[in-house]
Amino acid sequence: MRLTTLRLDGAEPGALVRPGGAVPLPALNERLGTDWPETVQELLEHGRVEGLRDWVAGQDAARLDELALPQERLVYAPLYRRPRKIWGIGLNYVEHAADLSEKAPSTEPASFLKPDTAIIGPGDPIRIPPQSQRTTAEGELGVVIGRECKDVDEADAPSVVAGFTTIVDMTAEDILEKNPRYLTRSKSFDTFFSFGPELVTVDEVDDVDALEVATIHNGQVHRRNVVSNMTFRPWWLVAFHSRVMTLLPGDVISTGTPGAVHIRSGDTAGVQITGFRELTNPVA
Repeated sequence: MRLTTLRLDGAEPGALVRPGGAVPLPALNERLGTDWPETVQELLEHGRVEGLRDWVAGQDAARLDELALPQERLVYAPLYRRPRKIWGIGLNYVEHAADLSEKAPSTEPASFLKPDTAIIGPGDPIRIPPQSQRTTAEGELGVVIGRECKDVDEADAPSVVAGFTTIVDMTAEDILEKNPRYLTRSKSFDTFFSFGPELVTVDEVDDVDALEVATIHNGQVHRRNVVSNMTFRPWWLVAFHSRVMTLLPGDVISTGTPGAVHIRSGDTAGVQITGFRELTNPVA
């Protein structure tokens, strides 16, 4: 199952992704008499993503497709706006560390937290702050936590994950280079975390390690790599961070980029991941 969030009549309802479009959850409830939470965040927080997935699997596909808004009418919002935590993972591909003339961590991940005020959605502008003369964009695979968990074993990590999404993460690289202690500030400007458009549930991804992640710059692949080349892979990252703090439904782990690209006003930045809808943002 795939979920998305739409901009529709001044609201941001969650929606079921269908082959030709998407079914807003409020319309689903109204037309079929169901009582599903009507935003992606509420589905996650109430632990009903799996229930909705199973329900959809048992429905007549043609009946659902009749309710779908056509693809050409869809305008996407961020997947949701208030995750309790956003973990970012730095230098998780050795090649990216080499780009920055840094040594990649080999025993523990270089992780950091970002605020939800940085969140934007597909098509929203990335705004380069006046404090930075060199801001970079980084395409990444995001892991979305589906249930509260603590001290999870790596083998059990898939059971606490709701799914995956596409992320474009930004860094004011020149601020970071002044002092590594400025990492939080360099990552936390408004518009520095693009998120969406789809949540792809775990069952839709046959082999996470085989996914190819690419940073896109002005429509061209800047750098690509495969998840199996990460130093710390997604399930391991979930287990590791669950031993630091309790993970909650809707928490996000952005797993690192194959390569960062310097962005300027007038550019576009994005990410492509195998089998996922592309995420793209203009730069202002």
